[in-house]
Amino acid sequence: MTDLRLVILDVDGTLIDSQDHIVSSMEVAFAANALTPPPRDRIRSVVGLSLPVAMGVLATDHPDRADALVEAYKHAFSTLRDRFDGMVLSPLFPGVRATLDALVADDCTLLAVATGKSRRGMDHILDLHGLRGVLASVQVADDHASKPHPSMIEACLRETGIDRARAVMLGDTSFDMEMARNAGVAALGVSWGYHPIDRLRAAGAIDVLDRFSDLPAALDRICPAS
Repeated sequence: MTDLRLVILDVDGTLIDSQDHIVSSMEVAFAANALTPPPRDRIRSVVGLSLPVAMGVLATDHPDRADALVEAYKHAFSTLRDRFDGMVLSPLFPGVRATLDALVADDCTLLAVATGKSRRGMDHILDLHGLRGVLASVQVADDHASKPHPSMIEACLRETGIDRARAVMLGDTSFDMEMARNAGVAALGVSWGYHPIDRLRAAGAIDVLDRFSDLPAALDRICPAS
């Protein structure tokens, strides 16, 4: 019997390029509350955290406005999503779809998601890109403590029945790498996301991929199919 392995995927900055959507929504949220939006790099640095946690980091000088900022962000995000083509706002990065399909077809790899997105936001991405039949487990911020808490990875392991020694987390932020370390699973970073390569390595990334299509070879090095 094939010894299955599990790849747990982050979403924003790893699978989809949603940077402009996220940054624009954050800027609108702060402006709607008569506050100066944080610099773009500052906003980028918190992507991956659950929204209330991320907003708490960005609004440290205005803790009394954090809840209002969260609601304003949600409104801005959904408004932009309804106004523009989702494929433009949240396209898959090059090589993602073909690589995921190839991994599913090899009969020894299961795929899961662990994301700071809400359930509503993740449902939109699943439908937009036809990913519902590809993923064995989908974990979202609504049901778990924010990254880097290991709760989402632990849920993926429970739902799939895969041992943590046969699991790999793929993400673009130090929060993903730290979550993997806290859960006792291997971590792979990607170079095209929100955090720099040196930060990913410092947080525990075994390797950092430059192309999504490099994922199968990296998996074979870390967690060989058997």
